[in-house]
Amino acid sequence: MAHEGPMWSASVLTIFPEMFPGPLGHSLAGRALAEGIWALETVDIRAFARDKHRSVDDAPFGGGAGMVMRPDVVDAAIRGTHRGGPLIYLTPRGRLLDQQRVRELAGLPQVTILCGRFEGVDQRVLDAHDAEEISLGDFVLSGGEPAALMLMDAVVRLLPGVVGKEQSLAEESFEWGLLEYPHYTRPQDWQGRGVPEVLLSGHHEKIRAWRLCQAEQVTRQRRPDLWTRHVAASKAKEG
Repeated sequence: MAHEGPMWSASVLTIFPEMFPGPLGHSLAGRALAEGIWALETVDIRAFARDKHRSVDDAPFGGGAGMVMRPDVVDAAIRGTHRGGPLIYLTPRGRLLDQQRVRELAGLPQVTILCGRFEGVDQRVLDAHDAEEISLGDFVLSGGEPAALMLMDAVVRLLPGVVGKEQSLAEESFEWGLLEYPHYTRPQDWQGRGVPEVLLSGHHEKIRAWRLCQAEQVTRQRRPDLWTRHVAASKAKEG
């Protein structure tokens, strides 16, 4: 079904616009893009360079390895394309992205995502545009483009009409403040491994309790930081 206009759109500033939409052009996100539920604009930062070589980087002041993206070129790209909403810069030094922030971004009409390369972007242009620095985790990528794809995927799947069953979204990891419980499907017996009997019982309340117990157990074991926050939040609700 066609839409009068996208309910969410993203502008991505990058020196590799050909990397988009990439995987977001397929499956649920790709279908939603084709249907106009969301929109994607890619902006080639090199188009705003001022020399014949289309240079976007230079050596860092103070010395050191690598190059830094120039503030004048990045500023021109931002000013030429930014039409409101937050400007997000993806960097390992940013605030860790969580599901709450993803939901907030999904509720906005427009975001602009700046993809860094080399050693990063001159801090002055980030400060000048009050960029929101976001990290996807304690690891380093070759550039911001893969991170931008991950961020957009997380947002797009929350938009109405993208994922078929809203209950599927409500029961995912992080929505309860817990990791998700394990899943099972046919065949019932596979390589000598069975399905937990409770899932075959048809007793919905017992299944719900088992899934909650499993979610709590896996969160305690794998993400003690999440478990600590979950316990604190539960106590705050009780009293």
